[in-house]
Amino acid sequence: MTAAIAIADSSGLAAVSMRAVAARLETGAASLYRYLSSRDDLLDLMADRVAAELRPYPEPDGDWLDTLVLMARAQRAVHERHPWLFELSQRASAIGPEALAFFDACLRVMAPVQASFAAKFEAIGMMNGVAILFARKRTAGESLTFVGLDVTPYPHLLAAFSGPASAPPAVDLFERALRSL
Repeated sequence: MTAAIAIADSSGLAAVSMRAVAARLETGAASLYRYLSSRDDLLDLMADRVAAELRPYPEPDGDWLDTLVLMARAQRAVHERHPWLFELSQRASAIGPEALAFFDACLRVMAPVQASFAAKFEAIGMMNGVAILFARKRTAGESLTFVGLDVTPYPHLLAAFSGPASAPPAVDLFERALRSL
């Protein structure tokens, strides 16, 4: 897995093939098929190996929301280190033992919350989505700006940019988004 992850980190997920992994391991591609039946199996194992980077999970002491924010920050960091992971998160087969352990840890943190398990899973899904969104934004580079654009024909934008500048929020947008969910 380490070889496949290194290839994906340096060249993207499309560069990961049985042949490329075998070359990095200085063996033949056929030898990998003794352990894996397909590239899809390799991708699933990669996703699960990277999910292990979320450990150790914080202990659910104190405020459950603070703990979930910590977990989301860790998840964002993993997605920033491995931008290709987003592509694999869309696959149902990518849910391996490490991903299950993460979901279980989230549910453990939310144990005191009076909500259905369906609502808790929705919250975990939204948390994951926000972490992935912010990680993709950071790895994509340039942010959205209105500088140099004529907003005169757009009265609400004009009012927003014409008013006095507000003080920057005390908490970053990532944390505000998570807490708002």
